Amino acid sequence: ERVVKAGTLHPKQVKVPGILVDYLVVATDPDNHFQAEGVYFEPAFAGDIKIPLEAIDPLPLDERKIIARRAAMELEKDVVVNLGVGIPTSVAAVAAEEGVSDYMIMTTEAGGIGGVPASLPHFGHSYNAEATIEQHSQFDFYDGGGIDIAFLGLAQTDKEGNVNVSKFQGRVMGCGGFVNITQCSKKVVYCGTFTAKGLKVEARDGQLVILEEGKNKKFIDRVEQITFSGKYAQKTNQSVLYITERAVFTLEDGQMTLIEIAPGIDLEKDVLALMDFRPRISPDLKPMPKEIFEPEWGLLKQIIDEKMCEK
Repeated sequence: ERVVKAGTLHPKQVKVPGILVDYLVVATDPDNHFQAEGVYFEPAFAGDIKIPLEAIDPLPLDERKIIARRAAMELEKDVVVNLGVGIPTSVAAVAAEEGVSDYMIMTTEAGGIGGVPASLPHFGHSYNAEATIEQHSQFDFYDGGGIDIAFLGLAQTDKEGNVNVSKFQGRVMGCGGFVNITQCSKKVVYCGTFTAKGLKVEARDGQLVILEEGKNKKFIDRVEQITFSGKYAQKTNQSVLYITERAVFTLEDGQMTLIEIAPGIDLEKDVLALMDFRPRISPDLKPMPKEIFEPEWGLLKQIIDEKMCEK
């Protein structure tokens, strides 16, 4: 971006020493030097300023926010959290809106620790981070078992609770840090819509209304590639949840088990008919909390505090 006189940079700020450099090209066009995909420069991402969390715009009440609210109910005080790209980062926005961001430490694989991880198109950055470390050091921490709970995307799952995020229709997307994170987290919460491609829903009077169903199923008989093994999770007694806008599942005795269904949703038509397998249905099947389908929620702090009292 700029050329400075040789020898004037602080040696600890030099990441690529001059002995490895043959040529320099100055980026004269600001469009080629964005800090993040959606912003040229945000001082809060650089750690130059701290912003009031109220300045972060609340999410619109759509399927993403409904999923994020239900997922946020799994948070506890003093836990270390990993947030994956996509809907999982909406958990951070919900926590900020509900005033509980300081209850736990949220991290992303890019190196952010603390603060409020940003959603796309700024994913990887964090508002008001306590620390920003190098990615390989973050993964050393993850691989050492530092994550209490991870929230990750739900692209495709099957009757055994396997998850695929790495290969679709023969095209290899790759798993990135997904394997490291899922295998080293004490609890994993998968967050995603129940169907994909064209899904339109509306929260109305505390209920969920399906306006247009997605064309692609996500709950299939067998995933194309196993990026997360449900069988192995059961062997290690890992806690696993699968949260969608209309239903919540868990792994019990090696089976995908339905434990919650959204108010206003028909079990047969809106859930079971859109799955390639029939899940085990919990005898304690209950509705998802109707409050998460309302424009204003305001109950997350109470939910987390009550968990502390129970301990």
